[in-house]
Amino acid sequence: MKALPLQGRRVAVTRAREQSPELGERLRALGAEVIELPLIAVKHAADRETLSEIFAELGGYDWAVFTSANGVNGFFDEFFARFDDIRALGLLRFAAVGETTAAAIRGRHIRVECQPEVSTAGALANALIATGSLDSAKILVVTGNLNRDELVLKLEEARAIVDRCQVYRTDQTDLAADPAAADFRARGADAVLFASSSAVQSFIDQAAALRLAKDARRPLAGSIGPQTSETMRKAGLPVAFEAATPGLDALVAALVKKLGA
Repeated sequence: MKALPLQGRRVAVTRAREQSPELGERLRALGAEVIELPLIAVKHAADRETLSEIFAELGGYDWAVFTSANGVNGFFDEFFARFDDIRALGLLRFAAVGETTAAAIRGRHIRVECQPEVSTAGALANALIATGSLDSAKILVVTGNLNRDELVLKLEEARAIVDRCQVYRTDQTDLAADPAAADFRARGADAVLFASSSAVQSFIDQAAALRLAKDARRPLAGSIGPQTSETMRKAGLPVAFEAATPGLDALVAALVKKLGA
């Protein structure tokens, strides 16, 4: 019987605890031992007053722009708390930074009209600008607390009127007393997977809680896409492999290519 491609491999997953099961299941199905290191926690955190103003004027927006699936979920949780009909969105057009975000929008039976080939905020801004529809357009950018300003600044430079709407926040967790972190410190791993820049930053900030023992395996670090890889390099964390296209399937495929039997 042929061995599974990740048989005997230890893989650390750094996603938020509520987001890690799907990735963990895929890795276990390939034979890996999974160490869950939830370096971040994603929480619903909407400014209700701002949202009330936005929803009151929803018909006046031309585009709704999403930079993560967390933003999609948070936005629609708030939307359906106020409206019982999807038609309340009016003629709003939707844009997404990447396939995971786009899939979350399509899951609401809404068509994504703008999605860049490269999943970065700058590429999303350029794709929107290329539609030729931004001059004096009113755009709603749905974000978390850690989103960069690049997207908003580029849209404003293209003469769009941009409102930013935060619907979630990402916080670092403390893994100092976490049993999985103790196991990671003692035994290490063959690979550690990063699916966001915030997880990378938390990994760096919690270096003391994750410092490997002398004889522990030194893991290769894998990235879900260009933006996460950029953060890793700036933090001095070598990128051993990167998903061909941002998304969990491609990240797992890159891992198997790098470590697979």
